[in-house]
Amino acid sequence: MALRVLSPHGRPSLEDSYYMASQWQLMRAKFRKHKLARFSLVLLGVFYFVAIFSEFFATQGLTSYAAEYTNAPPSKVRFRDAEGNFHWRPFVYEVEKQRDPETLRKYYVENPDIRYPIYFFTSGEAYRMWGFIPGNVHLFTAKIKGGAEDGSDLLGPLFPIGTDLLGRDIYSRIIHGARISLSIGFVGVIISLVLGIIIGGISGYFGGWIDNAIQRLIEILRSFPSIPLWLALSAAIPPNIPPLRVYFFITIILSFLGWTGLARKVRSKFIALREEDYVMAAKVAGCSDFRIIRTHLVPGFFSYLIVDVSLSIPRMILSETSLSFLGLGIRSPITSWGVLLQEAQSVQNVALYPWLLTPVFAVIITVLAFNFLGDGLRDAADPYT
Repeated sequence: MALRVLSPHGRPSLEDSYYMASQWQLMRAKFRKHKLARFSLVLLGVFYFVAIFSEFFATQGLTSYAAEYTNAPPSKVRFRDAEGNFHWRPFVYEVEKQRDPETLRKYYVENPDIRYPIYFFTSGEAYRMWGFIPGNVHLFTAKIKGGAEDGSDLLGPLFPIGTDLLGRDIYSRIIHGARISLSIGFVGVIISLVLGIIIGGISGYFGGWIDNAIQRLIEILRSFPSIPLWLALSAAIPPNIPPLRVYFFITIILSFLGWTGLARKVRSKFIALREEDYVMAAKVAGCSDFRIIRTHLVPGFFSYLIVDVSLSIPRMILSETSLSFLGLGIRSPITSWGVLLQEAQSVQNVALYPWLLTPVFAVIITVLAFNFLGDGLRDAADPYT
């Protein structure tokens, strides 16, 4: 019987614990050493948390706008007023629209006579979270308490990133768009994962004419150019259906295009694993093909599937962004990051109002975070690192 080396405290030694650890424990230990991947995981967790409770974090509703603040620049948050007095509570000034008499270009100037203090975790514009939970509490709001004629709070012009052509707060629209862009990538990858495992597993496990037929189908699907295929599938969506159904159809379209690559990877793994001794033993024991695939083959490379999912989500997000940017994806009033970029595709508007391109940074940061997380998971799942 092998002897176990114990530490002075009676616990197994570090070397002994390493050989006793499971695959998931080894992956967790390796992943902890990847600082960039850990930071990306935390950052993505924050993004998804904000997306889930977007109504609370946004200062405006999805359909709210202020016609008097069209194309307004980002608000200047101040602690000192025009007289030089310091205030512990940050505030913003009222802004007024003016027009240059020579160029006729409009611009905004601050009115130091009207100051809107910024309050945190306070009431603001009413909303319905997820469409059915009423509320009016926001993370922060600029307002004068009791400043309205009816004694209610008077909301001020707080636009952290500025407004668009219709006077809609870009910060709030980025927050609302995160729910669509982040969820459509996650949901689309889950559907692609299920399709890829089932179809690729059948192809790799049974082989023969079934494998040939599936592989020819995959080759046909992968031979279509992406943009014409997007055009064809998007044209099949009726233009007058509700926006939520558009979201559903776009998810199906992205999943339909994304499962082929994973199916081929699953097929190659199944071909390598189906000849292993434990698979042959399961067949001799009378296990069904479905049980062998579900219990013995899929868990054998499940860590690889997790890595593939983490690297596929940013591709889904970029695909949705591209579809919406081309006008083939999500449509107003539902907002996504692709819709925001599509609204800012005018070169003249971007030159005059550069804050309209802010959503592109949200896309870049999210895609990089998923890529760094995927790199960390890949290194942790690699038994040779």
